[in-house]
Amino acid sequence: MSRLFATVMIGVMALSLWAHKAAAQSTPLRIEITDGVIEPLPYAVPEFVAETQGSNQVARDMSQVIAADLNGTGLFRQIPASAHISKITNFDSPIQYADWKAINAQALISGGVSVSGNQLEVRFRVYDVFAGTELGGGLRFKGTIDGWRRMAHKVADEVYSRITGEGGYFDSRVVFVSETGPKSDRKKRLAVMDYDGANLQYLTDSSAIVLAPRFSPKGDRVLYTSYETGFPQVYVLDVGSVQRRVLSNDSGTMSFAPRFSPDSRSVVMSVTEGGNTDLYKMDIASGKRQRLTSTPSIETAPSYSPDGSRIVFESDRSGTQQLYIMGANGGEATRISFGKGRYGTPVWSPRGDLIAFTKQHNGRFHIGVMRVDGSEERLLTASFLDEGPTWSPNGRVIMFTRETKGSGGVSALYSVDVSGRNLKPVSISGGGSDPSWSPLQ
Repeated sequence: MSRLFATVMIGVMALSLWAHKAAAQSTPLRIEITDGVIEPLPYAVPEFVAETQGSNQVARDMSQVIAADLNGTGLFRQIPASAHISKITNFDSPIQYADWKAINAQALISGGVSVSGNQLEVRFRVYDVFAGTELGGGLRFKGTIDGWRRMAHKVADEVYSRITGEGGYFDSRVVFVSETGPKSDRKKRLAVMDYDGANLQYLTDSSAIVLAPRFSPKGDRVLYTSYETGFPQVYVLDVGSVQRRVLSNDSGTMSFAPRFSPDSRSVVMSVTEGGNTDLYKMDIASGKRQRLTSTPSIETAPSYSPDGSRIVFESDRSGTQQLYIMGANGGEATRISFGKGRYGTPVWSPRGDLIAFTKQHNGRFHIGVMRVDGSEERLLTASFLDEGPTWSPNGRVIMFTRETKGSGGVSALYSVDVSGRNLKPVSISGGGSDPSWSPLQ
């Protein structure tokens, strides 16, 4: 194991010691964290080399996006260009490791960008400076000029994975409810953006209230609830064509809080019929429904385990809003939340080891995580109103909705590391709520 990999793994494990204790025990590195101090890994990413005429700007822009991705994790600290001794002007030139050691850069990222017509190619390498070695072989990505930002995210994902040993999450998107206008005339539309807020695209207009969009496991479709007909119904929308259709239009019923199964063939949702709200599973192709719960209480906010064998959901069957787990085809449910307060909006981690949730207690709202058996509950945030968590593709970061006092009812999107560190707002225009993270594209 290189010194660089070991150094970053200490930071990663410190951030996730509680969250991924079992996984840490299986790695070659054995450490015990006794304090909460995290020292980000210092790295350098010189401006990528423009290898063809007309590629200077895109080379500069890609370098900046890669740095922003890594800096935003809280695990990395960029050494500014003004401190660099060496200048990389040729992608294939030997690395002067002594110059990078002198400024304490433990990792070095170099790249070259070429443009031919509308085609773009980026080459890059990652180096462990103190070991004087390259981390894996060099890679290249090809695409079109208008996809340069996504290519930069792909590079950052590869760098992140090589250094930390974990999967990345930068080449992903988030669907959410965009909110604009004053409180008396608030416009809500479905929108999709890159994970960092760039490339915003509206998927619906503001003619009807929309709620709880949820990405499919492949990221090509979105489920959501709409009040277009005057009462809530579940729709499915194709992200590419923006074509949509209603999934449940039974007369006299309301459907909401949908979620795709891991194989994308079915949807689990809440259906209110005859004054009672239960969970149903619907086959998307045939429209056939299967009732999963049958109690006089309200069952809602279902979420599948990654393997599709179980469903976590919220219910007030015990008298207060709590979390339960049952098999994917229904049956007896087991309560997993036993702390003080009310629990809701559970979401299973893509790693399968944790469940994120919203908790309300003593007039405060929290985003928290717990193990799937309900043990080791940990609250990551506390605010006037925090709700609706969603997981990054690698299970490292949680995005959620936050509303603060004095905001006039305008919500914002925030993200936080699974450890509770690195809390920060997501840069979007206007307000936003109900985020759902896509898988890696």
